[in-house]
Amino acid sequence: MKTRFVLLFVATFFLVITAANLATAQKSPSGEGVTIWFDTGGAVGGPYNTIVQNGAQAAADDLGVTLRLLYSDWSPEKMISNFKQAVAAKPHGIVVMGHPGDDAFAPFINEAVAEGIIVTSVDTKLPRMVAAHKAKGFGYVGTDNYTQGKALAEEALRRAELEPGDQVFVWGLKRLQERGRRAQAILDVMDAAGMKVDYFEISPEVDKDTSMGVPLITGYLSSNPNCKMMIVDHGALTSQMENFLRTAGVEPGEIFVAGFSLSPATASAIENGYVSLVSEAQPYLMGYLGVLQVVLTNKYGFTGLVVDTGGGMIDAENIAQIAPLAKKGLR
Repeated sequence: MKTRFVLLFVATFFLVITAANLATAQKSPSGEGVTIWFDTGGAVGGPYNTIVQNGAQAAADDLGVTLRLLYSDWSPEKMISNFKQAVAAKPHGIVVMGHPGDDAFAPFINEAVAEGIIVTSVDTKLPRMVAAHKAKGFGYVGTDNYTQGKALAEEALRRAELEPGDQVFVWGLKRLQERGRRAQAILDVMDAAGMKVDYFEISPEVDKDTSMGVPLITGYLSSNPNCKMMIVDHGALTSQMENFLRTAGVEPGEIFVAGFSLSPATASAIENGYVSLVSEAQPYLMGYLGVLQVVLTNKYGFTGLVVDTGGGMIDAENIAQIAPLAKKGLR
């Protein structure tokens, strides 16, 4: 009798273990079988878009998604071209950066959604596309460009303690429909404060290869020794400001420099006193949540989410805490 009891106990134990293992095996990741094409925006290895890419890849790994990464050298035309290529591959979803704007993107996104492809955007909002296709998963992960630009400009003015008439250099991308709102906000704040503003449009060549910005910065500072503030509306160019200023013979802290987005180089520039203030939009979250949006819509039919990733200001006082995360490509 005792032997039968032991055998029954052992058999029951193994049955329970087997059932548990089968249940675990049958519980597949929510993104398994889902293919997503993701435009990271910049070039391979770019300081900003690599953080976006890291977030997207982490989400793909967590959710079991097959991820295809695209690179556009920050060219709106190439973003459109990459999108067409992605649509032709007929994936489950496509994540875009909104730099080309609603007018340029609308006909192609409308076509993709009509074909059953889930499309969503990060970094730069496409307001009309969100309104038109939110029910089918079109959302936005990032910051409001005007709000972010205004906040940085106001904080920079407060900290630098400039006077009306002081000379300010602003480097931006006004030509881009939605993305340009950030530069416009900076200019609006400077004009309201009575600053003497020298605005320079970031050329497509410099947008693609930041090292080409050296002659502009050195030439400008050579001709404008009274410049007291520089605001750079570009994450990759902000990361190069220490190199630019060193080349121009500018000492740390001599000019108040403000910019956007964090990277190892930008963290170092803050630590070394060449960059005073950075507004961070936490691009890792853009990548992660962009992929998650497609999976949630694909599996559960959730509508598009609009998520503000604004992460506040980074300066010399808090960089020690954040710099290790920047080196890991998380901030």
